[in-house]
Parts: sequence; structure tokens; C-alpha cells
Amino acid sequence: MAEPEPERRTRKDAARNRQAVLETADALFARSESPEDLTMADIATAAGVGKGTLFRAFGDRAGLLRALYEARLEPIREAAESGPPPLGPATPPQERVPALLDAILCFKLDNRRLALALEESGSGGLYQAEHYERWHGLLRSVLERIPGMTDPDFTAHALLAATRADLVERLAGGEDAQRERLRAQLASYAGRVVASHPAPTGQD
Repeated sequence: MAEPEPERRTRKDAARNRQAVLETADALFARSESPEDLTMADIATAAGVGKGTLFRAFGDRAGLLRALYEARLEPIREAAESGPPPLGPATPPQERVPALLDAILCFKLDNRRLALALEESGSGGLYQAEHYERWHGLLRSVLERIPGMTDPDFTAHALLAATRADLVERLAGGEDAQRERLRAQLASYAGRVVASHPAPTGQD
């Protein structure tokens, strides 16, 4: 049986409103000097929808931030899950771990205000986010392929902690030179973590 026309129209309107809100929120956060001050009412007004529409679509402000963040992160996620080296699954695990962390770090550096707003939103915002669970699971699965890695679950959490938005902001500031230095430091740290579990050599 064909879907009733009013229901189809309602669903299309909802999808269109959701996309309009995400695009508007993206622009507002990019321009704002204090993204933590942006309210749901501000975003609803700018998007031309009722505040109730935002709450129905995203639940709360943290839900909206997560949806926007995950939309921006999607191309990197696709590259990490099915793309070519260095992020893709064909890369040796000792090389893939630093590459994955560098991609996350660069994303945080390029999306500082949004990342800070999300991770400071309270209620365990970062750790409840779908993208965090996905990255943690991916890193853990890569670490599990490294011989001698005894606690890949904790190690994945510890490595991701080095890319927290507040730490990235503290260490990198607004200087391009600091950005490259931070990338090099993280690569060195991740390299030491995976190198401390070398593949076993054959015995004579």
C-alpha cells in the first residue's frame, strides 16, 4: 500500500527542517566567538523554525551539537572504515593507529569551537556521543591486531584522551606552528605506544 501523501509530506518537511537547522547551526558556531552562549532559541530563530522543532528533532542542545559534529566527521569516518591507507583497513596496525589519531586531532583543530562546545556540554557529552564510541571501537579493534597488546580497550581510551578538545586548545592555542608541533608530538606518543608491543620474532 502506498504511503499516504500527508505522511510523506510531513516526513519530507521534517528532513528539510533538520537539514536547515544543521546548516544554520554550523554557520552560527563557525562565526560565534562564544559558541557556549548560543541557545536553542538563537538557532531556531536563525533557521526559521520553532524551538519545539529543534527539541523534537535533536532532544536538547547537546543532541544538536552531536548531530552537527557527526555530520562534519562523516567523511573521515568513511575513510577510516573503508578507505585507502593510511587510514583504511589495509594499513598495518602499527602505522594505522598514529594515522587515525592524527586525523582525529586535525579534525579537532579544524572544528575547535564546535568540539569545545560539545565536549563542555555536560552530562558526559563526549563519552555518550556515538562518534566517540565508534572511534574507540575502531582504535580498539586495530590495537587488538598488535601482538603483545594486553589491554587494547584501556589503551584506546588513553590515546583518545590525548585528542580531547580542551587539551588540544590548551596545547595548540591559535598558532599554526603549535598545530604542527602538536601533531608531531601525538604521532611520536602513539608510535611509542604501539612500538612497545613489537611483533614477536621467530626463534632459531
